[in-house]
Amino acid sequence: MEKKQKIVVIGAGPVGSLAALYAASRGNDVEIYELRGDLRDPSTTPLNFTKSINLALSERGLNAMRHAGQPKLIDHVKAATIPMRGRMIHGKKPNGQLYEEAQDYDVHGRAILAIDRGGLNKRLLDILEEMPNVTFFFNHKLTGADFNKNKAWFEVKDGTSSGEKGQRAREIEIDFDFMIGADGAHSAVRYHLMKYTRMDYEQQYIDTLWCEFQIQPKENPEDDSLMSEFRISPNHLHIWPGKKFMFIAIPSDDGTFTCTLFAPAEFYTFLESDPSGAHIPDFFDTYFPGVTDLIPPAQLISSFHSNPHLPLISIKCKPYHYSFSAVIVGDAAHAMVPFYGQGMNAGLEDVRILFDILDKHARMDEETVDHDPASARERALDEYSRVRVQDAHAINDLALQNYVEMRASVLSLSYRFRKWLEEQLSIWLPGLGWQTKYSRVSFGNERYSEVVRKSEHQGRVLMRALTGLLFGALGGPLVAVGVVMAVRYRRAVDVGLRAAMGNVDSMVEYMTMNR
Repeated sequence: MEKKQKIVVIGAGPVGSLAALYAASRGNDVEIYELRGDLRDPSTTPLNFTKSINLALSERGLNAMRHAGQPKLIDHVKAATIPMRGRMIHGKKPNGQLYEEAQDYDVHGRAILAIDRGGLNKRLLDILEEMPNVTFFFNHKLTGADFNKNKAWFEVKDGTSSGEKGQRAREIEIDFDFMIGADGAHSAVRYHLMKYTRMDYEQQYIDTLWCEFQIQPKENPEDDSLMSEFRISPNHLHIWPGKKFMFIAIPSDDGTFTCTLFAPAEFYTFLESDPSGAHIPDFFDTYFPGVTDLIPPAQLISSFHSNPHLPLISIKCKPYHYSFSAVIVGDAAHAMVPFYGQGMNAGLEDVRILFDILDKHARMDEETVDHDPASARERALDEYSRVRVQDAHAINDLALQNYVEMRASVLSLSYRFRKWLEEQLSIWLPGLGWQTKYSRVSFGNERYSEVVRKSEHQGRVLMRALTGLLFGALGGPLVAVGVVMAVRYRRAVDVGLRAAMGNVDSMVEYMTMNR
């Protein structure tokens, strides 16, 4: 009988918790080490770099949970979610009237699920706690690792070993068979892994900061149902696009909306320039019309000054492993900006793919005469890095590109036309396998790199078809009509865009006048 393996997971967030579930369901002894206290404890204060925008759970994340060996997991998690069937674009018409425009994510009616990070984490940890072969170690900071000898060292923060000035924290040493690093963008596992493998590493901070706000529930809802408590539609991701910046709102299951202002650092500097915050409501009224009807100006000012203004980081690296002893997953391997809603989903998918490959090589090893689990795991990890890197880099790039779509392209005629055309093709000619890029990413399990390839192919086919239509048999008359319509429509769009979100010149003028 094969000796049970000791699997050590660093990080008890959603990705680390799912990795622990996968490992434990295979009969391994699992130990989870977390820098913070128990994440289910309301008194646990998250570090600045662990604060997170509300999460969007889509098919990839759900599929990873389906394969975790826990039949009740999906229902347990879904109980805390709210389906979002699309975006709701907010703006102001030239006559000053506010408007909302719904844009469904998927022509077939599929939705992504909004969930609070803490709520998801709690449900995963609750299931882990029921497993007899899983042990938690909270308040343990990874300080060192030897991936040749499979040893690790932790600094323990507890009432007896730290807290008094000048006292050194207690340190412990552990052995392990296999370490999984799921400790986020500022990963300690990745840091120590770099000492053992020749890891390429790329880190980029984009010129955008984010700050959190909140829309409170109605004070006097129409009835006792949760849906009646929401002040705007709970089944949409709400966007106030501003071309160079945007404001979004995502529903929570307590009737609130978690809102986020994404803007370049120069705009934050401007808004911070007046300690009284007098610029802030004017800024929102100018560029995000209707928000001050949902969040009182005093609350906007308070949230802006009390909540941190945090950066957005994009990280790429390779490989993700060393020998047979360690691997990194989730943000530790490929932190991405949040604009495709795939950061957590990609991390959960990492876990499914990792264990699929580990299982495959373990089965192959069992069929050999020279049974060697360590060598089998090394081959598996090598394949995992080779396969997963290109997909992680692909979604990392897509997330950066989607920021432009969310803050500007959602108002573009060409964007909406291509989306409509691809959706019609998917309905009327399903045999072609035609889908929008968003549907492939959020409602399927194709490799991210394959999604990019197919989307680019679809774009080329559409361009050739439209070019042929315009300059083919119909010839000049159609082109002439098209040009006239385009000019007329463009003028209307320009007026609408200026009214809805202004342009860069007006923004600079606004900032100058209000200094």
